[in-house]
Amino acid sequence: MPSPASRPALGGPMPAEPLVTLSGVHKSFGAFKALSDITLSVAPGEKVVVCGPSGSGKSTMIRCINGLEPYQQGKITVAGRYLTEEEEVGRAVRQEVGMVFQSFNLFPHLTILENCILAPQWVQGKSRDEAVETARRYLKRVDILEQADKYPIQLSGGQQQRVAIARALCMAPRLMLFDEPTSALDPEMVKEVLDVMTDLAREGMTMICVTHEMGFAQAVADRVIFMDRGRIVEQAPPRAFFTAPQSARAQEFLAQLLH
Repeated sequence: MPSPASRPALGGPMPAEPLVTLSGVHKSFGAFKALSDITLSVAPGEKVVVCGPSGSGKSTMIRCINGLEPYQQGKITVAGRYLTEEEEVGRAVRQEVGMVFQSFNLFPHLTILENCILAPQWVQGKSRDEAVETARRYLKRVDILEQADKYPIQLSGGQQQRVAIARALCMAPRLMLFDEPTSALDPEMVKEVLDVMTDLAREGMTMICVTHEMGFAQAVADRVIFMDRGRIVEQAPPRAFFTAPQSARAQEFLAQLLH
């Protein structure tokens, strides 16, 4: 039985249940082991930055969280739902989770506004008027409302990525996943996307972000996770990770990245 000091105070708030949990998750592509025994939990409102060398399993992990990749062993739970291979379960989870990819994945034949209202109408059953109102609110939120009637090809990369963030927010997600959202951008466009992500973090959005933008990690993250060869090698608050990484592999990675 827990000691009195370890129990929640009478009448006090109970600890929040994790929004995301991964328990002993394994994922392979043929003979290649992409994820090995991944165990992780993310609390509501927590901002987690995932870093590591190419091929370490970072993107695969968040794609598994979103149900875009099946996993072979272990258990993933998102917003209280056990994520199985059943498509109905995957669709339900993806309604709780917004995802922003490296490439913007906007439909080129649709306007910016049409890109943002498509899923709320077809997936959530919203009326066009309601979907348009929501889309205009979030396009304004990412400072791109004036481009609503343009097509993706008419926008810069940074503008398209901001649209992709607005499109994800239109589904009212409880969790946002970012898969190296600035890696396809020219350097001068990176800041405008990171500024939007920083604002979302400050507003309390739960976020898991795969990125090499270490300045963003130091400014925003509650926790940094370092992955290598499909495993979580180290996790720590940003200050501890960047000033005193514990593993030799993390030390080597940061030395190459920061110098």
